[in-house]
Amino acid sequence: MLQDRTGSRVPQVTFHTRSGHEWVDLTTDEIFVGKTVVVFSLPGAFTPTCSSSHVPRYNQLVPMFKEHGVDTVVCVSVNDTFVMNEWQKSQDADDLLFIPDGNGEFTEGMGMLVEKDDLGFGKRSWRYSMLVRDGVVEKMFIEPEVEGDPYEVSDADTMLAHLAPNAPKPLDVSVFTRDGCPFCVKAKEALRNAGIDFEELVLNEDYTEQTLRAVADARTVPQVFVNGELIGGSEAVEAWIKERASA
Repeated sequence: MLQDRTGSRVPQVTFHTRSGHEWVDLTTDEIFVGKTVVVFSLPGAFTPTCSSSHVPRYNQLVPMFKEHGVDTVVCVSVNDTFVMNEWQKSQDADDLLFIPDGNGEFTEGMGMLVEKDDLGFGKRSWRYSMLVRDGVVEKMFIEPEVEGDPYEVSDADTMLAHLAPNAPKPLDVSVFTRDGCPFCVKAKEALRNAGIDFEELVLNEDYTEQTLRAVADARTVPQVFVNGELIGGSEAVEAWIKERASA
């Protein structure tokens, strides 16, 4: 049975991490004492849901968490430090603290160590998240005990809604561009000046003209999308930013 340890202190564990060519021991006190910390724990580095959804969204929302008083966002997995370091690099997730619970001691102490022998994983962490203040668990979101690897409540948006229920969600903005396009530069500059983060996709590197036609019914760039809605080119983006500012 999984344990909801809300109200309890986190286990006293020393994590053996690798920084460059040096071993660095990091204790739970160093991570949690005197701090507000969001933790999300998952079955394994480089696994599908963990890599495609769990880590990327937490990484994206780090500025929002910090805006609402969180000092650190921690990703825990029962993997060694070399695997966790490489996973962090591949995810481009420098804003997260990746913690290798290689021996499963922290996970076991949290009551979240489960058998994954059927997958050849051995003992791994059940998927969960928690908010920890000064070493004490304030809230846990534990995935339901069902077959497989459920991913329903330990996500970043659920945690943010608990932490700051009235906070607006950050905009999801993608900008289709091409090298040497002055209008693309103009659109990106307008977004940056408005403090709006975005993901850039470059023609013939990240997409082709066929994709642009398929998703935007357009052949020219830039094409800017916000929360699934096509805004358009640089002039349309500037108009959208102006309208948003006056709303």
